[in-house]
Amino acid sequence: MTPNNGLRLLPWSGPDNKPCYLSTGDTAGYLSRLADHAEGMQLELGTELLDHALEVLTAADSDPEELRLLATDLTAALRDTLRVAASRGDRLIHPEGLPAHLS
Repeated sequence: MTPNNGLRLLPWSGPDNKPCYLSTGDTAGYLSRLADHAEGMQLELGTELLDHALEVLTAADSDPEELRLLATDLTAALRDTLRVAASRGDRLIHPEGLPAHLS
């Protein structure tokens, strides 16, 4: 749970691509564990995609369609990574009186 509103941002979207939240203090519950696992998979896939991007960008024969697909995949991976970062950052305990980015 976050210190701000008690909700955990989940690593997947709901209907109409809206964010999903979990309201529980049980970090060992089924949905919390499922979300932790999904976040880990998203970060791992992002790492693999980054390695692939480095290969594609250094290849002299990369075609525009391959680069367009790579940009699309990187955009999705960045979106997932930012969601994971926001979710995990919200769950950090911050010293009172300090903004989260200064603690």
